[in-house]
Amino acid sequence: MANRARLLAVTAFALSLVLAAGFVHAGWNYLAKRSGGGLVFIWLFTLVSAVVYAPLAVFIWIWLQPSIGLPQLACICCVILIHASYFLLLQRGYRAGDFSLVYPLARGSGPALAMVAAILFFHERPSVIAILGGVLVASGVFLLAGASPRARVNRKRAVGYGLLTGASIAIYTLVDKLAVSSLLIPPVLLVFTADLGRVLLLCPLAMRRWGEVCREWNLHRREILAVGALCPLPYILVLTALVTTPVSYIAPAREVSILIGAVMGSRWLSEGDSRRRIPAAAAIVMGLVALAIG
Repeated sequence: MANRARLLAVTAFALSLVLAAGFVHAGWNYLAKRSGGGLVFIWLFTLVSAVVYAPLAVFIWIWLQPSIGLPQLACICCVILIHASYFLLLQRGYRAGDFSLVYPLARGSGPALAMVAAILFFHERPSVIAILGGVLVASGVFLLAGASPRARVNRKRAVGYGLLTGASIAIYTLVDKLAVSSLLIPPVLLVFTADLGRVLLLCPLAMRRWGEVCREWNLHRREILAVGALCPLPYILVLTALVTTPVSYIAPAREVSILIGAVMGSRWLSEGDSRRRIPAAAAIVMGLVALAIG
């Protein structure tokens, strides 16, 4: 009984971290969509993230003194490549389609795939209630993903980028789980190295477009600084939750950000279509409750 109570407390704490991450995640994605995004924008806000989080990463390195060998380095390299692909696909999606279409598709297809893969490869065995919760969350997400009647862009391209982004989310969720739980890489250190690696990876491309870099900084300086400061935070919170809680619970629970993003897209970006979002939001809420209980 005591062990079950302790497990429930750990799971509840992990889910609270994920819920907080959802608010922050939707917020920085809204800012990225509003600014127009693109490779130069990604490089600039990633550079800001690396600078902002460098002192914390150094502190974690000195305090924990983690063991970083060849397996950890190989995993970090994979994380850098996967996350670079994720950001590039996401920004292309935002340029091709509405926020209320691309964001739900990306965030919805990713955890659904991650939960299935976690069961197959990590041999996780979520309860029936938890699985039902994951299905409800995913169903709500896909209900939200329908195109707005006022869509002004190429929907097929937007859907394609959304699904490809979702696939990259599924892959990096599993790799992240391996990094923090099996290879014992501290979450903050993993985030910082991923950001630093992405800066270096995209640096040659950014240097070739230095004029565009300067224009982007002058036009969207506030968004770049805000996204740079906020972007790593939900990732750190989710990685911390993954240390003690199965992927099949955490991945679907992250999708509360879909509800937040849907409200932002509907009210702040005037993308409308609220009728479909009410039952979708209800499905997401019920799914989160089922995950917490299960």
